[in-house]
Amino acid sequence: MAVAMQDAGEGEAGGTAPDHGDTLPHGDTLYFRDTAHRKSTVVPMTVWDRPEPANRPVPLDRERIVAAAVALADEGGLEAVSLRKVAARLNAGPMRLYGYIATKEELFDLMLDEVQAEILPMEPPGDWREALSTLAHRTRRTALRHTWLADLLGGRPALGPNGLAVAEATLAAFDDTADIDTTLRAVETVSAYFTGAIRREIAHLRAERATGLTKEDWQRASGPHLTRTLATGRFPALSRAVYDGTDVDAETSFATGLDWVLDAVAARLARP
Repeated sequence: MAVAMQDAGEGEAGGTAPDHGDTLPHGDTLYFRDTAHRKSTVVPMTVWDRPEPANRPVPLDRERIVAAAVALADEGGLEAVSLRKVAARLNAGPMRLYGYIATKEELFDLMLDEVQAEILPMEPPGDWREALSTLAHRTRRTALRHTWLADLLGGRPALGPNGLAVAEATLAAFDDTADIDTTLRAVETVSAYFTGAIRREIAHLRAERATGLTKEDWQRASGPHLTRTLATGRFPALSRAVYDGTDVDAETSFATGLDWVLDAVAARLARP
């Protein structure tokens, strides 16, 4: 899934797995192999585990830092975010931030988790289909508010508190509908659909901003060329799509595609 489901073994990074002898449970193979089973004496701390330093004359905390970073990204995308620019927005020296965040990648992890709170459903979903539909639509709406989110979807599992809560709410809705591996494949399938659909929609929005041309403007500008090309008769299937197909808005297209994917998942879950 878009938030925490690319890997199937959720757990606190850096945690200690129970001793299963020579056979590693699935979660151990993903997150715990470098700790308990390799007897390592040094366990790297994630940004979620590392304590914040004491406050100094200009108060700072991760919440303020992340809020400033999200604001910068909302204005100019992820490329507009750097520790130096975040520090400047907070009227603090750049080196101050390193006491809270070690790398820009950690900052992105925190930003991702911050907007995951907007994806978390308000009420527990009634069943698996409602859970996956809610996840897809809330992720899309969040990405339209924070278009930079499209660049982070589908990456590493989201291990922050909000990301884990989203994953838990989604998986819990399956209850005993299917075994865990089937459940994970269902979530991954739907996540793959909405991640791609959201990225495509955001790419169109970015193209509009970059060129100053709306979809309708672009169609009018490209119309003469396309008309001449289709008139050659070399693209009959494309010609039918252009002249006979129904043009729908992005939200309708997203919802229709999602329903088709959910129907396919339902058919798979119904198999004995």
